[in-house]
Amino acid sequence: MGAVGLLLIISAVTFAIFFLVPRAAGVTSDDIAGRFAGKQPDAATLAAIKDRFGFDDPIPVQYGKFIKAIVVGDTYDTGTDKIDCPAPCLGYSFRTNQSVTDQLADRAPVTFMIALGAAVLWVVAGVSIGILSALKRGTIFDRAAMGIALAGVSLPVFFTGLLSLAFIVHRWNILPEVNYAGVSDNPFNLILPWICLAFLYAALYARLTRAGMLETMNEDFIRTARAKGLPEKTVVFKHGLRATLTPIMTVFGLDIGLLLGGAIITEKTFSIPGLGQLALDGVNQSDLPVVLGATMVAALFIVLANLIVDILYGVVDPRVRHS
Repeated sequence: MGAVGLLLIISAVTFAIFFLVPRAAGVTSDDIAGRFAGKQPDAATLAAIKDRFGFDDPIPVQYGKFIKAIVVGDTYDTGTDKIDCPAPCLGYSFRTNQSVTDQLADRAPVTFMIALGAAVLWVVAGVSIGILSALKRGTIFDRAAMGIALAGVSLPVFFTGLLSLAFIVHRWNILPEVNYAGVSDNPFNLILPWICLAFLYAALYARLTRAGMLETMNEDFIRTARAKGLPEKTVVFKHGLRATLTPIMTVFGLDIGLLLGGAIITEKTFSIPGLGQLALDGVNQSDLPVVLGATMVAALFIVLANLIVDILYGVVDPRVRHS
């Protein structure tokens, strides 16, 4: 219920940002209707859009219609045809003559593949390097790993992405050109975006894991486990790492939720048609329904990711169940 309430609050805030705040800044209903229309709309088109969406109605009435369309769907009149938009209906783009829900559903698999592939790489690499650095504290490996991690945190994706395209793809021909448009394509075409995105996040996870392991391995329960004669592997992974996973899972929930909502910089750098690229195009074209729909979907993914992480806390850490 908390997640549903949070989504309602997000929907209200999002609606206010796109409809209430502009009015407070002096934007008229004709201006808002113009964002739903194509280029250079005539007065009749603007009047029809205002009437259809009720832009002259009170704000609470407009918000009620917005929520109703999401829950039960809606019907949109394009002037020449009537289009049914089943629930969850996130609007209709008169610029592309497509349902926003259909556009988001078409781009979502691309973004999912980017986020999930990179997530596997950065979790495995980041946590593994963090564990080794903690166990080999002060060694050359530790210093080198943390130095690379610092570089990874500092270098943005658009820099490493363009650099990798210039050398790995175009000069050395190690990997082919990034070309991925949907589930029918070979997902390994996304290896380069995965690596660039994972390099950024793995660096953070390596530092988090190292810090957590250094603190945990000095706890009394670790000394007790060793005193019982348990194998070092069991002490490290079952007792040490398990207690360190809670903050890592928290950060992972935020990261994966944000990426599922659209990896804007990565998609723009590699020209990948995902949710982030769709949202960016909507902003550039002032396509309000697309921007509004992409914002709602991104918020949904973040809330769901954090809800799943909250549930997993009790599985990973017995202290959460007991509390």
